[in-house]
Amino acid sequence: MKMASDFRAFYAWYLSQHQHPLCRGLHYLGSVLVVLILLYSLWFQAWWQLVYLPLAGYGFAWIGHLLFEKNRPATFKHPFYSFVADWLMLWQMLTGKPLGAKN
Repeated sequence: MKMASDFRAFYAWYLSQHQHPLCRGLHYLGSVLVVLILLYSLWFQAWWQLVYLPLAGYGFAWIGHLLFEKNRPATFKHPFYSFVADWLMLWQMLTGKPLGAKN
């Protein structure tokens, strides 16, 4: 995909790359782990734990793409948009909104 003209167009494409429920589940797991690691690191001032953030955030997502979607993560070509889209996808799941619904 070439660079989307705006985030809305990118997000529609992004969701098409996350059809498998286990891939999305691994994205959700990684994102939740990022929040937990961040909170733990701040609470206990264990700054060295922050090195685990990219491993949790990207590791689970990339495994989902490799094993279930069989596609390449958007992170490599669209790092900012894919970062925002991942958190939006998690937010829509947590709030019960259909994926892709306008917030």
